[in-house]
Amino acid sequence: MSRAFVKEQDGESGAGEIQDLPQSEHPNYVTPRGLAQLKERLAAAQEKKRELLEAPDSVARELPLAHAAREIRYLEARIERAILVDPAQQPQDEVAFGATVRVADRNGEEREFTIVGEDEADAEHGSVSWVSPLARALTGAAVGDVITWHRPAGDAELEIVAIRYQR
Repeated sequence: MSRAFVKEQDGESGAGEIQDLPQSEHPNYVTPRGLAQLKERLAAAQEKKRELLEAPDSVARELPLAHAAREIRYLEARIERAILVDPAQQPQDEVAFGATVRVADRNGEEREFTIVGEDEADAEHGSVSWVSPLARALTGAAVGDVITWHRPAGDAELEIVAIRYQR
């Protein structure tokens, strides 16, 4: 039932209450860089909350304050659930979490992808989540293997040209 049709309890205004951000159902694997980014985001959210609390009290700050508190809860949970994976400990001859993989398509065009945690993923910059279809297709492959990447635009065959891990 919509909250619009529910009588609020005495003293419960609902102001500033917003629903928490959903947590992923997957384990929170992170690279050292990904964990550092989560901690930086948490520090920034905590600083924003401090600034809002120091600002003059007003109704206009309630929603931004609630958003900051929600972001802090989300990030604290992500950090608490983080499973740090050291790329240097990964199998150097096959694709696994933390690998940067150079692939070539049928036309010989090469691209690089790094397999990272969900929070660190940035496909525009070549970082893909370990749960993405591309990462799943690449995982376990070795140099010279040809994998099929199932994607909405149609399947693509990619040859693994190189694998490296950040040290």
